Amino acid sequence: MSASSAPIWASDSTTMEIFLHQLFAGVTSGAIYASFAVALVMVWRSTHHLNFAQGEMAMFSTYVALALIEAGLGYWSAFCLTILLSFVASMVLERMIVAPISKAHPLAAVIVFVALLSIFHSLASWLFTPVLREFPSPFPNGSLDGFPYLSWHATGVVALIVLELMAVWLFFRSTRLGLAMRAVAQNPDSSRLVGISAGRMLALGWGLAAALGAVAGMMIAPIIYLDPNMMAGVLLYGFAAALLGGIDNPWGAAAAGLIVGLLDALVGAWLIGPELKLSFALALIVGVLLVRPAGLFSRPTQTRV
Repeated sequence: MSASSAPIWASDSTTMEIFLHQLFAGVTSGAIYASFAVALVMVWRSTHHLNFAQGEMAMFSTYVALALIEAGLGYWSAFCLTILLSFVASMVLERMIVAPISKAHPLAAVIVFVALLSIFHSLASWLFTPVLREFPSPFPNGSLDGFPYLSWHATGVVALIVLELMAVWLFFRSTRLGLAMRAVAQNPDSSRLVGISAGRMLALGWGLAAALGAVAGMMIAPIIYLDPNMMAGVLLYGFAAALLGGIDNPWGAAAAGLIVGLLDALVGAWLIGPELKLSFALALIVGVLLVRPAGLFSRPTQTRV
C-alpha cells in the first residue's frame, strides 16, 4: 500500500485531531442525510412508493438556486424561492404522473421513478452543462473561534436542518393540515369519509418532501461541488437512513441519518478507507433488510383478524 492510500489511522501523531475532524464532519453529513431520509419517508408514507428520483430532483433544485443567485438574487431569497418552486413543482408532478399510476402494478411505479431520475439528470446536464461548479455557502468562511475542527458552514448546516426538522414536527403535531396529512397516511379511506381530500394531502406530502430534498441539496453542494451526479451518494445514504430508522417513522429516519453520517465518517476514515465508503452504505442497507427489515426505531403494529 502506498503512502497516499494508507488508512488514516496509520498516523499516530494526529489521531485525536483526525478523530475530531471526522466526528464533526459526520455530524454535518448526518444532518443532511437526516433531512433527505425524512423526505424519502414522507413520500413512502404518502404513496407507499420509494422515489428513486428524489436525489435528482434535489440536484435540479440546487441548480435552480444557483441560477437565481447568478441572476442577482440574494442567497436567502434564492434559497426560499427555490424551496417554494420545488414544493409547487413536486405537487404538480405528483398530480400529473404519480397519482394516475397509484393503482397500477408496483413495477410501473418503479419504471416511472427511474424515468424521472433519468429525465432530471439529462435536463440538468443539458440546461446547466455537466461540469463541476462551485456553490456558495451562506455562512462565513473558516472555523469557529476556539474550535478549529468545526467550520461555520458545518455549524450552520446542522443548526438549519435542526430548525427545519423542528418546524416539520410542529407542523404535523400542531396544525390541522398536518394532522390531516397524518390521517391520510394512516388510513386514506377513513379520511375520505370525514371529508379530507386524500389527493390533496398526498400532493402536499410530495411537495414537502421536495422542499426537504432541496434544502439537503443546497447544504451539501458547497461541500462536494455541484454537478449532475452530486446526489447519487446522498440518495444511497438517505435510503440507508430511512431503512435503518424505519421507513414509516420519519423521526426514526432522522435519528438514523445522524447515525449513518457518523458511521460513514468514522468507519471510512479509520477502518475501510474512503474508497469503500459508499459500499458501506449499501452493506448497511442489506444488513438492515436481513436482520431487522422494519428498522431500528419501528413501532410494533397489531392487526385484528
